[in-house]
Amino acid sequence: MEEIKLIVDSKSTLGEGPCWDEDEQCLYWVDILEEKLHIYDSKEKLNKTIQLDQAPGAVVKRSSGGLVLAMLDGFFSYNIRSQKLEKIIDPESHLPENRFNDGKCDPAGRFWAGSMRLDLKHNKAALYCLDTDLTVKKMIEPVSVSNGLAWSTDFTTMYYIDTPTQQVVAYDYNMRTGEITNKKVAVTIPLIDGGPDGMTMDGEGKLWIAHWGGYMVSRWDPEKGKKLDEVHLPAKQVTSCTFGGENFDELYITTANVGLDSKEMEQYPYSGGLFSVKMNIKGTPSYKFNG
Repeated sequence: MEEIKLIVDSKSTLGEGPCWDEDEQCLYWVDILEEKLHIYDSKEKLNKTIQLDQAPGAVVKRSSGGLVLAMLDGFFSYNIRSQKLEKIIDPESHLPENRFNDGKCDPAGRFWAGSMRLDLKHNKAALYCLDTDLTVKKMIEPVSVSNGLAWSTDFTTMYYIDTPTQQVVAYDYNMRTGEITNKKVAVTIPLIDGGPDGMTMDGEGKLWIAHWGGYMVSRWDPEKGKKLDEVHLPAKQVTSCTFGGENFDELYITTANVGLDSKEMEQYPYSGGLFSVKMNIKGTPSYKFNG
């Protein structure tokens, strides 16, 4: 593992949701609170920012072209060229006090995304699955702050984080139907290390978890519930991570500066930036939405 690099000094209020596009060799990511979509071109080393009109919680590539976003008001398709947002469906139109938070596609191309209360009240949200026929199904409830998702390399297990629980839970996952069953606790994060936020899976079947308030991402064996490694960042609020790069050996890490006082900002001026670190292991791809 090489040393960590700041690649975009974006000073994001709430950088989140990194998604790697292997065709374009670029990273899509968002700043939820500033309502921004970022596209980082890894070849040109340039970051393009698109101002949206509502908070995006997560972004995925669509196999038929363009992007799909989970936003304040539900699921939207987005055409990068025309910059046109079109609503697909809003499963929480009756809950204006909620917004969508983290999400990603499963190996079959369904888009899973969960919600949270704007006032952070517990057990008022849920995890949804937008299927490839554009119907949506509630998969897990109640949820407090829906966050990281990952699938095992053999596609039989789904891992999920509801941040205030301090846990990563594992479900038996049926790739054909998208059904999840048999919930069990895979990993418990000690409170002293911050809250588990976004996560990703590496090619060896190990989880990488971002620590909100914990200055790091950590690597875990989900079968044994054991921590194997950690990467420290010069930023307190570490929000998510995903693998990318030509060989899938770059770990991209998003951070936030929301909730930091002036002293913390002085000490960690790159909080809210996008970081990367070259790894000696490869990751799994960001799956596309097949709807």
